[in-house]
Amino acid sequence: MTLHTTQPPILEAAGVDPSEALSILQQALVGADDGELFLERSESESLVFDDGRLKSAAYDASEGFGLRVVADETAGYAHANEISPAALRRAAESAALAKAGYAGQAAEGPRATNQKLYDAVDPLASPAFSDKIALLAEIDAWARARDPRVVQVSASIVGERRAIEILRADALTVRDIRPLVRLNVSVTVERDGRRESASSGAGGRTGFEAWITPDRWQAQVDEAIRQALVNLDAIDCPAGEMDVVLGAGWPGVLLHEAIGHGFEGDFHRKGSSVFNGMMGKRVAAPGVTVVDDGSIAHRRGSLSVDDEGTPTSRTVLIEDGIMVGLMHDRLSARKMGQRAGGNGRRQSFAHMPMPRMTNTFMEGGRDSRADMIASTKRGLYAANFGGGQVDITNGKFVFQCTEAYLIEDGRITAPVRGATLIGDGATALTNVTMIGDDFAFDPGVGVCGKAGQGVPVGIGQPSLKIGGLTVGGTTV
Repeated sequence: MTLHTTQPPILEAAGVDPSEALSILQQALVGADDGELFLERSESESLVFDDGRLKSAAYDASEGFGLRVVADETAGYAHANEISPAALRRAAESAALAKAGYAGQAAEGPRATNQKLYDAVDPLASPAFSDKIALLAEIDAWARARDPRVVQVSASIVGERRAIEILRADALTVRDIRPLVRLNVSVTVERDGRRESASSGAGGRTGFEAWITPDRWQAQVDEAIRQALVNLDAIDCPAGEMDVVLGAGWPGVLLHEAIGHGFEGDFHRKGSSVFNGMMGKRVAAPGVTVVDDGSIAHRRGSLSVDDEGTPTSRTVLIEDGIMVGLMHDRLSARKMGQRAGGNGRRQSFAHMPMPRMTNTFMEGGRDSRADMIASTKRGLYAANFGGGQVDITNGKFVFQCTEAYLIEDGRITAPVRGATLIGDGATALTNVTMIGDDFAFDPGVGVCGKAGQGVPVGIGQPSLKIGGLTVGGTTV
């Protein structure tokens, strides 16, 4: 199975005979349940334009491999940034120590696929370096001219091209080339000596020409300025329990963190998820359907195949409020008698794969956001979020709102600062009272961290009304 190959295979480019590498892998996997050789070559470029000048330009290139041997629930893993027969043999000897736990439950190989979710473009090659700098300078000048209150602008673009190659003991070879780009704009505005900042960004699995068009980067500038100006008028947020209306799109990060991790197969296999034992039971209000889907073309969290060679797919996690599915890598799928759905992901060749989200979202409903606001006597409209903290074992979360407004007598009134949302994912799901008809994905900026590994992800949801959330603020 070969996807998007426009350059020599990694093994051949490194001067390694593929048949020799296969022989080394096969020997390491004798008496093992599963495993693979994962090879990677990546290049990335980051340009930052700050305070009217090019502040930094960074380029990074790396290549290497990771060899994994899985026996029952034990995994041996060895990696190196030197791709050679000698390095492969040393890695095979180390990883093969895991075979002491062999259980005789050999895993079935991943199914073949021809799905192609993105093109094999190279964001580093085009446009030219000078054109990228000129673009950032244009963004800076345009933002400053947009509003006289703008006093500082920072703009950055990041491009990446990652080639991966997966070799299995049955000689199946999977190759993929993964582009990824992102634009980010931050602005600071000032009025009467008070300063506020905000940022906006977008990206996806494309080249720069397809993504950073004038209409798109101008929209990001306008959004950053709009949020910063809103914050200039913000008052201290009152604290207490109240109904909360969440905006569409990026506010789905609350869903991702507070709920999504609890549906990853390894936490269920280890019994550490708050949703353990709830399969087939109601875990959310009627109408709530949550999906993870890594097979959506060009989305930031999408992959034609995951980092174990399994094609990505649509996995329904919650259907009409009932828990119906989990996200699996090959290990958790095998141990739980399920099918791997393409959720085995790793940050790089130096990391083992584990169950991870791709694009996780709640499907839309039939309610309008206007009706949600009108039906709220006293509450908070949380339009945008920043960071947050979640305890996966109990689902408890704390999220900071970067843009929020009071709702009083069915109307949005003053913007507020210092608002946080406090609760737990399981309770929040059951307290969803209205589901919007305005579903949206985030603009393509998400990064998910787990066990020290970060991977790009997508997030989405419609507007939601949730009853009885605790709002942390600066006044009572």
